Amino acid sequence: MAFRIEGEDRKGRWLVTCDHASNRVPTWVGGGDLGIPAEDMARHIAWDVGAAGVASELGRMLDSPVLMSDFSRLVIDPNRGEDDPTLVMKLYDGTIIPTNRHITAEGVEERLDRLYRPYHAAYARLAALRPDRVIVAVHSFTPCLRGRSARPWHVGVLYSHLDDRFSRPLIARLQAETDLCIGDNEPYSGHLPGDAIDRHALRLGRHNTLVELRNDLIGTPGEQAHWAARLAPILTAALADLEA
Repeated sequence: MAFRIEGEDRKGRWLVTCDHASNRVPTWVGGGDLGIPAEDMARHIAWDVGAAGVASELGRMLDSPVLMSDFSRLVIDPNRGEDDPTLVMKLYDGTIIPTNRHITAEGVEERLDRLYRPYHAAYARLAALRPDRVIVAVHSFTPCLRGRSARPWHVGVLYSHLDDRFSRPLIARLQAETDLCIGDNEPYSGHLPGDAIDRHALRLGRHNTLVELRNDLIGTPGEQAHWAARLAPILTAALADLEA
């Protein structure tokens, strides 16, 4: 299966997504093995550690549906455009991905057809169930890339320069939390043509934001529930600020 949906019949206006929810490799891809050690498959290069648990709890608290991928971003990245050169990664944060090194165009097309496109079809369908849908994409980031400086942010809010309507009041609300270091389009820019937010929110005028949590803060179910409980009222208040 390419995706999982929780709470499709919930009445809230949000759609909570988790593009990198899983590190699963389907058996039809390299026999279920990308050729890298298990410790690398547990790292941020293969999935967004802890993000699925936060997304699941957040959807429940917002009484809104949750869409989660069910394949590793190293198999194919659903948060990239189909023509993006990083759609199937061959090297990521110092790790070579052997199964991807010599992938053919036909091999990429199979992954698109069996995983990527079904995920985005489900995304489009869920987003269209309400005309006032607000998309919140939940991701996580590693505290430090190999050979780089430590990242100080607890939470990053990512957005495109094409539409920061919802992200601006959200950042203001988060910055009012005095114990948090908030990244404004950090640890990287939120605009990537062809990515999931571009495809399902920007092009259709839907309110949207992407929330990045530092993954050492959300390693356990308890920590994931804690952050969902903290974010839910802040998201709700930021939306009220926007529409006041």
